[in-house]
Amino acid sequence: MSRRTNKKRKFPNEDPVYNSFLVSLMISKILKNGKKTTAEKILYEAFDIIKQKTDTQPLKIFEIAIKNVSPTVKIKAKRIGGSTYQVPIEVKKFRGINLGLSWILQFAKARSGKTIAIKLANEIIDASKGYGNAIRKRHETHRMARSNKAFAHFRS
Repeated sequence: MSRRTNKKRKFPNEDPVYNSFLVSLMISKILKNGKKTTAEKILYEAFDIIKQKTDTQPLKIFEIAIKNVSPTVKIKAKRIGGSTYQVPIEVKKFRGINLGLSWILQFAKARSGKTIAIKLANEIIDASKGYGNAIRKRHETHRMARSNKAFAHFRS
């Protein structure tokens, strides 16, 4: 029997401004070199831009964007008998949310714009409307999983 104990996952605390678990996760994704206040300023500024552009609550748009971007399956390379197969694997909800957040941030950084807050706001708005690079990444991942559905029995 394994001596390793199952540790409980530590979730970050809710965000003090929006009282949202998702906002605190995004702040921790933006975080660089331990500068949490800078990360918070970036996200709150992006939320202000979202509020100006859409005239709705930025938290609702952010939640819709995350729901649209989060994948349900992913591809994992598995080596069996000398050949490598791309095996589709279901993604747990928490992992899907984390992947969605990182994709939004990754494609926001790649956008053109003056500041990261403007880029992030535009990417979140696009993702909530159902288009943008993060949505394209999700569709691409799902398409790869669908095309490799024949190898699903190699799942472990």
